[in-house]
Amino acid sequence: MTSVEEERPRALLAGASRRWVRLLPWGVAFVLCVALLPTTIQVLTADYGLNGGVASALAVAQAAPLLLAVVRPLRAWYVIFVADVAGALALLTVDFEERLLWPFPPMEIVGYVGLCLALGLRERRRTLLLVWLATAGANVGLGFVAPHGTTAMTLLMTILGGVTLLLAAALRERYEVQRRLAEQETISEAERDRRTLLEERARIARELHDVVAHHMSVITVQADTAEYRLDELPPDVREEFTSIAATARESLGEMRRLLGVLRNEEAHGELAPQPGLTRIGQLVEATVRAGMPVEFTPCDADVPEAVGLSAYRIVQEALANVVRHAPGAPTRVSVSVSEPLSVSDAESVAEDGACLTVLVVNGPPPEPPAGPLEVGGTGHGLVGMRERVRLAGGTLDVGPLPDGGFRVAVRFPLTEKDFT
Repeated sequence: MTSVEEERPRALLAGASRRWVRLLPWGVAFVLCVALLPTTIQVLTADYGLNGGVASALAVAQAAPLLLAVVRPLRAWYVIFVADVAGALALLTVDFEERLLWPFPPMEIVGYVGLCLALGLRERRRTLLLVWLATAGANVGLGFVAPHGTTAMTLLMTILGGVTLLLAAALRERYEVQRRLAEQETISEAERDRRTLLEERARIARELHDVVAHHMSVITVQADTAEYRLDELPPDVREEFTSIAATARESLGEMRRLLGVLRNEEAHGELAPQPGLTRIGQLVEATVRAGMPVEFTPCDADVPEAVGLSAYRIVQEALANVVRHAPGAPTRVSVSVSEPLSVSDAESVAEDGACLTVLVVNGPPPEPPAGPLEVGGTGHGLVGMRERVRLAGGTLDVGPLPDGGFRVAVRFPLTEKDFT
């Protein structure tokens, strides 16, 4: 059904914004058809002395296709051109006055000019040139059998038809130029919006760097100099400050890489390796140092970098959610390469049945937190998880547990060449 609708030709001026302009071609065609049909019959019979039946047939063939010209002007031209030539030949069989136009009476010229207007608004230059050459050729050819000799009026339809084709084609090309200019202005407006967006992103990046990087740097400096500023620090406290400084430096470096992308859309960031499965253990260790009891089951499989990075980010977000919303809750982190649990899972996760499973499950906190650890959260964590899993072609299952805990389960599809 759709393909049929797409192939259906559009009427002349169908793309106009105003309704009266879209209806104008139909109105002109209807008026010409209604006016020329009886006029042609009357003139051919009364003035030229043609038989009434022949005159009626010629009038229908010359006037009725003008309605078709609104949609298919070239097909209408085939019919009207043949009818006009046939009418000129039919007039050779009768004796008419020399003052009357031949080979094409006035009403035929009027209809043909209207047809040429439709052709010029729709067809290409090559088609218009062939139409005019056919008109001129027929006009000249009929001139050799003119009953009263040839005059300048004999070529009237050729001249008027050519002028009409030229003017209509000029109008159509002018419209096309204006339409292309409007499209170009639309594209330019979109480019301006895109440039504005990039400028806004760069501004946000600068503000983030000025605000966040300063505080992160202060944390790093304070943690690094704590053992020099504070006397008699126990070894475990000194180690804790060293760990805090290392974590702050790593976070600062990662933030700068991300802000580098925001500053320049074409930037590829620093040539530093992205975190993967091997870095998940460091996330767990940092969470344990923060006082969270976390049990970790690592996986040494060699998976694609995109999958490893997605797994790392998901575990990072899941552990951050545990720290924020369930402080002190026992947590289990598991990363493994396994077969799917059921046939349906195998069909939806990986065709050969292999998948990387990431599981982060936490129980209820020992006691309800007195207040939120983070105020004004964006709530984009789960949205980011779903986006990463979707891009990797995996599945995500998140939700609360009956005992008050929370579960994040992710499966990424793998093939045999993805891991060893």
